[in-house]
Amino acid sequence: MKKICVLLATLVAIPSWAQEVVNAAATTGHGLGDKAFYALGASLLLGLAALGGTLAQGKIGSAAMDGIARNPQAGKEMFTPMIVALALIESLVILSWLMANFFQGKF
Repeated sequence: MKKICVLLATLVAIPSWAQEVVNAAATTGHGLGDKAFYALGASLLLGLAALGGTLAQGKIGSAAMDGIARNPQAGKEMFTPMIVALALIESLVILSWLMANFFQGKF
């Protein structure tokens, strides 16, 4: 019961904080501009790319170890394609980082 009360108090308090920020922005004339949305998009892009790259690399590593465990003689033949696949996934994450920097106007 105590956890539910804390959760409800938090959920009720958050919109009131947001309302103060919106009112302050409306009175001063400094609202959110396009750059704030670009930064939000860039952060989502990087987060999803890192998450997807991590999950994909984990799946490749798991499949390679499973294959080597089933057939130890094929370990040398599996190693090169595994490294190539890991490098390609990593290059996509780096490409998303470059795109996020481009969206933020860092270049």
